[in-house]
Amino acid sequence: MEETSKEAFDTAIQRVAGMLQRSDQLDKVEQYRRREARKKASVEARLKAAIQSQLDGVRTGLTQLHNALCDVKDIQNSLADVSKDWRQSINTIENLKDVKDAVVQHSQLASAVENLKNIFSVPEIVQDTQNLIEQAELLQAHRKLMDLECSRDDLMYEQYRMDSKNTHDMNLIGGYFGQVQSLSEELAKQLWMVLQRSSLTVRQDPTMLVSVVRIIEREEKIDKRMLDRQKQTGFIPPGRPKCWKKRMFQVLEGTVSTRIEGTQSETRDSNKMWLVRLLEITRKYVLDDLIVVKNMMAHCFPPHYNIFRVSFHLYHVALSTRVQELATDELLEANEIVSLLTWVLNTYKSVDMMGHPDLSSECDVNQLEPLLPQSVVDDLLGKYIQTFTSNITGWLRKALETDKKDWHKDTEPEADQDGYYQTTLPAIVFQMFEQNLQVAAQINEMFKEQVLMRCLVQMSQFLSRYRDEVIAYKDEHLKDRQLPQFYVQYMIAMINNCQTFKESINSLKRKYSPCMEPTQNDAAIERTLNEVAKEGCQFLLDEVFLDLEAHLNELMTRKWLTGSHAVDTICVTVADYFNDFSKIKKPYNQEMTSEAHRRVVVEYIKAVMQKRITFRNAEERKEGAERMIKEAEQFKFLFRKLSAGEDTDQLCDAIAALAEVFKLTDPSLLYLEVSTLVSKFPDIREEHIVALLGIRGDASRDMRQMIIETLNQNKPSVSSNSQPIFKDITVPTISMTAMTSMTVPKLLK
Repeated sequence: MEETSKEAFDTAIQRVAGMLQRSDQLDKVEQYRRREARKKASVEARLKAAIQSQLDGVRTGLTQLHNALCDVKDIQNSLADVSKDWRQSINTIENLKDVKDAVVQHSQLASAVENLKNIFSVPEIVQDTQNLIEQAELLQAHRKLMDLECSRDDLMYEQYRMDSKNTHDMNLIGGYFGQVQSLSEELAKQLWMVLQRSSLTVRQDPTMLVSVVRIIEREEKIDKRMLDRQKQTGFIPPGRPKCWKKRMFQVLEGTVSTRIEGTQSETRDSNKMWLVRLLEITRKYVLDDLIVVKNMMAHCFPPHYNIFRVSFHLYHVALSTRVQELATDELLEANEIVSLLTWVLNTYKSVDMMGHPDLSSECDVNQLEPLLPQSVVDDLLGKYIQTFTSNITGWLRKALETDKKDWHKDTEPEADQDGYYQTTLPAIVFQMFEQNLQVAAQINEMFKEQVLMRCLVQMSQFLSRYRDEVIAYKDEHLKDRQLPQFYVQYMIAMINNCQTFKESINSLKRKYSPCMEPTQNDAAIERTLNEVAKEGCQFLLDEVFLDLEAHLNELMTRKWLTGSHAVDTICVTVADYFNDFSKIKKPYNQEMTSEAHRRVVVEYIKAVMQKRITFRNAEERKEGAERMIKEAEQFKFLFRKLSAGEDTDQLCDAIAALAEVFKLTDPSLLYLEVSTLVSKFPDIREEHIVALLGIRGDASRDMRQMIIETLNQNKPSVSSNSQPIFKDITVPTISMTAMTSMTVPKLLK
């Protein structure tokens, strides 16, 4: 206490010191004193209130404890009185045992008297019940059966209460009512028969179905009552619980399964379309049955049965079991796999079946489990892809063999609406692809793209075989150029097929997979088609130049100089061939014309470089040069006509440029003329110039050496617009050795 007072005193001194730190604060001493007095009074008031509250609580607690003590004493007195009364009544209870036995016996006899009428008339009631069952009067039959069972159960229950271990009397009662159980079973058979034919019964006699449901409901209530009594007494009558409601749903499940299994009326051996017919019949039956259940049967059952939802689920389970059996059939063909998967993945949940407007208001098809597990679907898709690949390989091989036979026909190939030659091969191939893609599209988008990719892979492999067959066709023709009769026309058709293949592939990709990214396989197909077309054009040009070979050999010879018609014949022959080549589609016809033009010019220049003639004098040089310029103009006119007016002069200008070298009369100006030639055609080589100078016949070895060395010192720049002509033209080595033995670099650039 002293410490507290001291602590309070010290605190007060600190507060006063804090208030009076400046002299001007002395004027407020009275104000500070009143404020501290108010605070003190407030604290004292709160303290008094807290102490008073605690005292009131203690007083209340003591009062309650006193009351509790009094209550405990009263209870103890009451318990003592109860114990005393219980000890006094033990003897009285033992004296009432005889009364208890008499009450039980009276209850048993009362039950017997109550059921006396039924007991004596059991055989008659059994016979009446049997007759009613046979007459399909099921409600009345069940009423009599209930009376019999009630009499039996009451008697057995009273016997059980009197002496539960007396099996002899229990068996005696059971034996007397022995036919009741058989009647119950017979009635049950009739009920299940009606339920099995419920779809037909509800149309013809719905009251019969209602009676069946009422009987089942009665039995469910009796089962519940008997089970409740068993919990209290331990007694359960024989045959209980019957569980007819559970049995009813089992019967409905079996009926649905039988209905689904009974839809197959044909086999694969009797009809190739057996599966399509089976699935369509199943769809129709299931839809019809469910509509009947929703619109008619649902009114015959209590709402809590949810008969439509139950039936919907039963059909789904039965269908799932059935389609899984079909899916595991090892003999399923590719078209059957597609039919099954299309039905399972698309038709089943569509408006044509489970998603029908008449059914959708009750059940959501999107909540249904898949009919087939995804693993089974994947296995079927894999099996289809494998079978499809094998089939498409065979179909493509057969189509190519058929097309090869057409190549040897004695008639021209057919032409399309634009007059271009073609064969039926592209149409046949892409008709096969189109049909399979249409089928795949019925399943789902992913599978459609897989089939498209497989088609393109097969197409790439097929085009490699096609290319080999085209080459073999050319080789066979070269053995006897008279056969086949329309070799050129069919080769043109093969070239056009390449363009048709390209267009058809792009069409398929746009139609069935517009978002597909280009793949390596696409590049391989494009490359192979270009190679086939390019080689086909090359084979046709080879055919042309085989006919021109004799006339090309006349060029730059004495016969040519004196008046040969070789170039006239060449132009006529080329023009004749190009009448057929006009049936080649773009862009191949343009490439064909350009290549023919190039080969004609190259062959002409080759004839020059082979030094078949050496001019003897200026007159011959002039005559030869003029003839070359004239023939270059002929080629220009020919290929300008074949190229539909396009610029084709540059190649022919090479012939005119060589002619200018021959036409020059002053040998001292040869260097300038040759320099002009080299500047126009930078790919010309030393041996070409040596050959030209040799053909002139008036250039000495020293002059040739000087021209070559000077040109080597002043190499011309290569123009990006220059078209190489001389790079593929060789000069015979013997001629080169004979003309010069100089050792100089081979290329001027």
